[in-house]
Amino acid sequence: MPEDPMTLDQVNALDRDDFVAVFGDVAEHSPWVAEHAAIRRPFIDREAMAEAFIDAIFDAGEAEKLALVRAHPDLAGRTAVSGHLAEESKREQAGAGLDKLTAEEFARFTELNDAYRARFQFPFILAVKGADRHQILQSFQKRIGSDPEAELAMAIRQVARIVTFRIEDRVAA
Repeated sequence: MPEDPMTLDQVNALDRDDFVAVFGDVAEHSPWVAEHAAIRRPFIDREAMAEAFIDAIFDAGEAEKLALVRAHPDLAGRTAVSGHLAEESKREQAGAGLDKLTAEEFARFTELNDAYRARFQFPFILAVKGADRHQILQSFQKRIGSDPEAELAMAIRQVARIVTFRIEDRVAA
């Protein structure tokens, strides 16, 4: 991720390969989203750029959507503890206080992550920017009883929010 946000002119000036190199990780371990979004350049504004990424996600087939959701880490999960989270995921989870859980809170997150994965076969996805660990736990507890089809649709919407937040962090308004 660039240190300073890029201007839209800089984004639009990138060739396709460089665009994917810079933005290929905006959708967690899924550079195909940036590849599809690159086709829509030049972007008229940052919102149009985010929309191109979101359209790529929503236009994808069910298998691609499921793979995208499955590419995300558990919230406050084992990957976070082992230090193997992507930098943006690490920063986002830390911003929500998930790096400072008590032993009891960590145990509850682990229990919910395991139960959620067993039920839906993908991780719980929530755009945590602006949320705290208590709000995240409430959402977790509410959504774990959802219908699987509705929950996959919710996970895709949450991925779209994460992508939007990440583009907002990387590209100047």
